[in-house]
Amino acid sequence: MSATPVHPSGPALRIRWRQTVASARAAVGPHAAAPHLAHPDPDPYADDLLGRWSEPQRRYHTVDHLLAVLDRVDELAEHADDADAVRFAAWFHDAVYRPDRSENEERSAHLAERALPELGIDQALTAEVARLVRLTVGHDPAPGDWNGEVLCDADLAVLAGSPEDYAAYAAAVREEYGFVPDDAFREGRAAVLRQLLELPQLFRTPYGRDHWEPVARRNLTTELGLLGTASEGR
Repeated sequence: MSATPVHPSGPALRIRWRQTVASARAAVGPHAAAPHLAHPDPDPYADDLLGRWSEPQRRYHTVDHLLAVLDRVDELAEHADDADAVRFAAWFHDAVYRPDRSENEERSAHLAERALPELGIDQALTAEVARLVRLTVGHDPAPGDWNGEVLCDADLAVLAGSPEDYAAYAAAVREEYGFVPDDAFREGRAAVLRQLLELPQLFRTPYGRDHWEPVARRNLTTELGLLGTASEGR
C-alpha cells in the first residue's frame, strides 16, 4: 500500500471511505466466511487510493477533484439507485491516471474489481462500481441509469464553476498536458469543448440540468472563444 499522503482532507476522506465500506458490508449481512476470517481494515485501502490521487503527474485529477466529486455525489444521492455504488465509483474513477495513456478508466475499473472483494463487498456491487467507472470514458449514461447519471453529473460539475474556478480548472488541465505542444493542445481541447457543446444536454439529473447546465455551457463557450483568440494571435 502507498504511504498516507499529506492532504488537509485526508482524515475526513478516510472517515467517509469507512462509512461507505461499512454501509455496503451491512447491506449484504455478516461475512459468509468462517468467523475467524474478519474483514480487513478499510483504512489501508483508503490510504492507497489517496496516494494514487496524490501522484505528482496530476494537476487537476487530484485529491481535491476526488473530494469535489464525492461532495456532488452526496448532493445528488437521492437520484441514485445505490448511492454506495456511486460513492465507490467516485473513489476509483480516476484512481489510475496517466495523461498520456488512454486506458486509465479500464485500469481503474480493474483496481476496483480487485480491491472491493478483498474488503468484503459482494460481487453484484463490485460489478456495478466497475461498470460506473468505465462509464466515465464517455459520460453518456443510458436513459434510466440513475447511478450513471449521478456519477457523470458529479464528475462534470466542475464545468459549472464560477469564472475563477473554471479558469483554475482549465489551467490545471493544461498543466497535466504540459508535454503536448501549444498548437496541438489547443486543437485537441477545442475539439473536446465542441463535442461537449454539441450534446443535447451535459447533465442528466434534474438538479444538474436546472442548476449547472446554463453555467457550464457559458464556461465552455468562453474557453472555446479564448482558445480561438490565442490561435489567431500566434
